Amino acid sequence: MKGFTRRFWQGSPDHRGVPEAPGRVATLVRAEAEWCGGCAYRLAGDRARVLEELDAREQAGFERLVVPVTSEPDGPAFAQAIVWIAGEENPHFLGHATDEDVAAHVRRSKGPSGPNVEYVLRLRDALAELGVHDPHVDRIASLL
Repeated sequence: MKGFTRRFWQGSPDHRGVPEAPGRVATLVRAEAEWCGGCAYRLAGDRARVLEELDAREQAGFERLVVPVTSEPDGPAFAQAIVWIAGEENPHFLGHATDEDVAAHVRRSKGPSGPNVEYVLRLRDALAELGVHDPHVDRIASLL
């Protein structure tokens, strides 16, 4: 996806942290010169129900957007995708921090969905399985 990069700048008060001590989860941040790789899924069945469930899961400050998807940085769009982005204006946005500060925050965070460290390491592993190299995710994982 062109024009975005992945960053651990969103607070998670409901999954990888708690309201009084939110964890840090990834969000997409607009970055004109960047390309963010990942995996897209085709919605099958009751689309409205699936989107309702995803909207509920991403309720902590995420906004739903439709964006063009490319298979490589300079490739043509082959589809439109729905993504959830945590913008700076949402109440759980934690914003920029050094990689060391992000890693320290992640190390101490835990929520109903488990330890924040697990989230970061699983994301790194899932991206690696897709052949996606994300320098920010890799750096935070290496600091954990």
